[in-house]
Amino acid sequence: MYQHYFGLSDAPFSIAPDPRYLFLSQRHQEALAHLLYGVNGDGGLVLLTGEIGAGKTTVCRCLLQQVPESCDVAYIFNPKLTVEELLSTICVEFGIACPSGNTSVKVFVDCINAYLLDAHARGRHTVLIIDEAQNLSAEVLEQMRLLTNLETDQRKLLQIILLGQPELALMLDRPELRQLSQRIVARYHLGPLGKAEVAAYVRHRLEISGAQRQLFPARLMGRLYRLSGGVPRVINVLCDRALLGAYVQGKERIDGATLAQAAREVFHQPGAWRSRLRALGSGVVLLTGVALALAVYWKEQGESGLFAVQPGIKAPAAALPMPKSKPVVAAADLLVWPPKLAFGDSRALAYAALFQAWGADYQGGDACRQALSLGLRCYSARAGLDELRELNRPAVLLLHDAQGREFHALLNTVDDKTVSFTLGAQTMTVAIGALAAQWSGQYNLLWRMPPEAHENIGSGERGAAVQWLRRQLALAQGRGADPGQKQSFAQGFDQELLRQVKQFQLLQGLVPDGVVGPRTLMRLAAVADESAPKLKRKPGEK
Repeated sequence: MYQHYFGLSDAPFSIAPDPRYLFLSQRHQEALAHLLYGVNGDGGLVLLTGEIGAGKTTVCRCLLQQVPESCDVAYIFNPKLTVEELLSTICVEFGIACPSGNTSVKVFVDCINAYLLDAHARGRHTVLIIDEAQNLSAEVLEQMRLLTNLETDQRKLLQIILLGQPELALMLDRPELRQLSQRIVARYHLGPLGKAEVAAYVRHRLEISGAQRQLFPARLMGRLYRLSGGVPRVINVLCDRALLGAYVQGKERIDGATLAQAAREVFHQPGAWRSRLRALGSGVVLLTGVALALAVYWKEQGESGLFAVQPGIKAPAAALPMPKSKPVVAAADLLVWPPKLAFGDSRALAYAALFQAWGADYQGGDACRQALSLGLRCYSARAGLDELRELNRPAVLLLHDAQGREFHALLNTVDDKTVSFTLGAQTMTVAIGALAAQWSGQYNLLWRMPPEAHENIGSGERGAAVQWLRRQLALAQGRGADPGQKQSFAQGFDQELLRQVKQFQLLQGLVPDGVVGPRTLMRLAAVADESAPKLKRKPGEK
């Protein structure tokens, strides 16, 4: 409708996963790298998760354009199937001959196995991609595991790629699916775009559609980022509606009023996540008022810069005091900032709680500089909850409430269904599903680098850092310390060690580049640092 008016060849913000419009942010490049590894690997499972609209399917479409000629790929996008239906669908997609009318699982598996052996003999790789995999039942997932048992002495015969929403990762954490989880050779969580990436994303799609001028002024990009949360699909819906609104009003480009109207129309639609968020917030105010909301939600009791805490650190007199807090047992549907506290104090209070978790006191101001003076390092990034689970450290998260106001809170614990936060002197537990609607993906945490290590341990290097790296990898692999370690001090960072680093990175959901940078170092350091505060407590751990 508006394409001719703005001189566009087609609609630039269609929600269809058109590979022409693929915007490869750093996160999308990393996701694609993991999928390509899976296609070219020796079999097993590859897991890609992301929020609704993050771009999983689009990345997968891009993958399909890059698969080698030697690969046979089947794509299943409706996984709400029984075991028999899934096996039958696999046979249909690969053109596997099977007895007509068969309903036997064994017969299906035998047919698939015969096909895979023949494909392997012909030098073919067989890849099965399942989209929306969070809809798979536990029974079907177990059958997926059994299919990965089909193998030769050298390699798995079937490579399976699972695409799904974050709840898929939670499903795979269930005790009954731990064997399947152990078969995952690479995993990655596709997070939202950053503020600068949102602006680049909009420019990219407009350019592909033939725009001759910037229809969205730069001053609106911050607002668009806050409204969309950096989710590509939400950006598309908002921008498409804004362009339609500008066309109807006869405007040459989008202004703040047009974008605001587009947001009102989009987020007031039934089922829109922000509409739900606002409804929750309004409902609390209208039905119960602030006092009752507090009674429900609270039980009052009282990269990037790098920066580890020494025991026995005493609190200076000027330290920001932190009252003791106790968690609320019941999980709320919405994280609400305490009305008695000023929004402007949220950052200082969150960092005070973070430093307290490490046994230190926050003085206010530059948290990273203070952390360095304590032997700690600071790390900031944007990611999903899966990454924080892996890092297993308390983190300060940037969140927003139902009115769009930003505030900071300390993430303390994560379990399968809930997350726990410290807000000032209070602790609140909310459902994981509610967190997705409020969290920008931005987090900040502290970590401790061992004295033997340093950033960017590289190929050909020798000495204490390399030996530390070997020990941590051995521990991560469950091998324990190498008895011959003392005699191998002169052994350098060789090709075998590089292979182990890449394997570790893949299992941790990192880009397998072999570079031992901050993210890899944090994961390795966490293997044996028992004195550091943990995000998720192990069973029986106090």
